[in-house]
Amino acid sequence: MSGPALTLEEHAAVRTQIEDKLRSFLDSKVGEITNTETRGVLQHLRDFALGNGKRMRPLFCYWGWRGVLGEDRAEEDILSVAAAVELFHVAALIHDDIVDRSDLRRGSPTMHRRYARLHEESCWNGESGHFGLSAALLAGNAGIVWSDELFHDGWRASRSPGAMSLFSGLRADAIHGEYLDLFGEARTGSVAEALEVVRYKTAGYSVRDPLRLGGVLAGATDEVLAAYGTYGLLLGEAYQMRDDLFGIFGEPRTTGKSNVDDIRQGKLTVLITIARDLAGPREAKLIDGLYGAPWVDDEGAAEVRDVVERVGARAVVEDMISDRYAGALRALEGAAIHPSAQEALRELAHAAVDRRT
Repeated sequence: MSGPALTLEEHAAVRTQIEDKLRSFLDSKVGEITNTETRGVLQHLRDFALGNGKRMRPLFCYWGWRGVLGEDRAEEDILSVAAAVELFHVAALIHDDIVDRSDLRRGSPTMHRRYARLHEESCWNGESGHFGLSAALLAGNAGIVWSDELFHDGWRASRSPGAMSLFSGLRADAIHGEYLDLFGEARTGSVAEALEVVRYKTAGYSVRDPLRLGGVLAGATDEVLAAYGTYGLLLGEAYQMRDDLFGIFGEPRTTGKSNVDDIRQGKLTVLITIARDLAGPREAKLIDGLYGAPWVDDEGAAEVRDVVERVGARAVVEDMISDRYAGALRALEGAAIHPSAQEALRELAHAAVDRRT
């Protein structure tokens, strides 16, 4: 199947519909809060959720649904479910920033850093860092609770037990991936272990599960769900590998996040495990001495980048991204997916791997 390319206006319209649904829901929830302090924190959650995110996950959910039904039908329901996927992602990002001790997210201070600074500048009692972590943790919890409510707003029309199971599985995969990521930082892992982190933390949670969720809500056949699954896992792996390249080689002014944090934290990534496999004794010693050392400065990070590039790991990962991108597109061929959704998924795949942020 093939169809005419979607215009930028059509892509923007879908994204705007999802954001409008999210905005309306969050404005209503924040408006219910009467306590000034609580409302302030949840207003920051609302503002973060409506910031400059890519909206990849809700878009996959929406187009998974359109791939089955073709034209818009009961659109309000799928928009609520897609917005719920995004709201859970926002909550997960807040918690992920705590785990990773990140300073920046989307070019601005992370929530726990923001509230630590507020505490310090206000000269309040207690320890500023702990206050910031606590405020951010609770804001993330609110996002998780609200995402469940928003999902049920859309799910009530179909009451599909398969959709309920997929939404639960999506969230469980994200948590499982975080655990694997945490343990991966604590010990040196293999390429296979790094790929396992990718499959849980990103591939399933970010692409496959939202896509299949939309499909199940629309009554997709097993054939379509299988195509969505293959496409989702391959593209999700490619997406995370691109993100790992940004984590070391990205320009913070463009990506909105540090290019030193992954090095300091010793992130278990496909990129670094391949670099270790390709490195000679001298390069391996340098990687082991610097990667995962919390004191690493810009000069040390530059040395790690140089080694990763020199041993050929960056080029290998670029090839892996290209192979998975091509495989994802092949998975769509011949499947009974509506032409407009086929085209949208091809364009989303390109946007996922050929990006600067």
